[in-house]
Amino acid sequence: MKIISSGKTDIGLRRKNNEDAYLVSPDLDFVVVADGIGGSEAGEIASSIFIEAAREVFEQKSQLFESETSLLIREVFLLGNELILAHAEKHPNFQGMGCTAEVIVFANECYIVGHVGDSRTYLLRDGELRQITRDHSLVQNQVEQGLISPEEAKKHYLRNIILRAVGINSAIELDIIRGKILPGDIFLLCSDGLTDMVDDNSIQDTLSSTAVLTDKVEQLIASANLAGGNDNITVVLCAVSLA
Repeated sequence: MKIISSGKTDIGLRRKNNEDAYLVSPDLDFVVVADGIGGSEAGEIASSIFIEAAREVFEQKSQLFESETSLLIREVFLLGNELILAHAEKHPNFQGMGCTAEVIVFANECYIVGHVGDSRTYLLRDGELRQITRDHSLVQNQVEQGLISPEEAKKHYLRNIILRAVGINSAIELDIIRGKILPGDIFLLCSDGLTDMVDDNSIQDTLSSTAVLTDKVEQLIASANLAGGNDNITVVLCAVSLA
């Protein structure tokens, strides 16, 4: 299988700086998206620290194998968590800094995702879009408990409260999701600056179009800004084809 990736981050229309960051590594077939929290410069630093942690872990490898990938993904999150906490300890004014994060690795015709927070990973397969991560958020818990509807969650005043993040506690809990890849699959990794502004049906329509991958990235970011651009927006697409 061959993986082609394209990504972009955008400050949006309401923020003074961009706390999102991403990394695409074509040589090793891994992608990272991080969305900083903690306000202004602190969130920006946290997301960049996580990106560098991923780079450090993965770029020590000349090839990725499925059997070791889950361990490497865990190592990325553990290292990122440790480095962000250490930075906050050295700089007390950055207390509370952290990030949400998505990591996806393609190895031996499989995908493996590491996930913490409310950034998301989606899979478009046979024209149908499916969210393969679960938001670690207060409103998602309320939806699952039947306290509010998915529609109410989208507008809920507590929708930005997340229950897991990198760099907040010494112990970190992450989700690992894996599956087979098929030719024609398109994976979307994004910050909530996209999904808070653009619904899944619109995302599906964009990803299903005949546009090239880079144009689809641009279209998704443009859609989020057209809807108000309330947050930073990061979009990375990975398309699977036969080598």
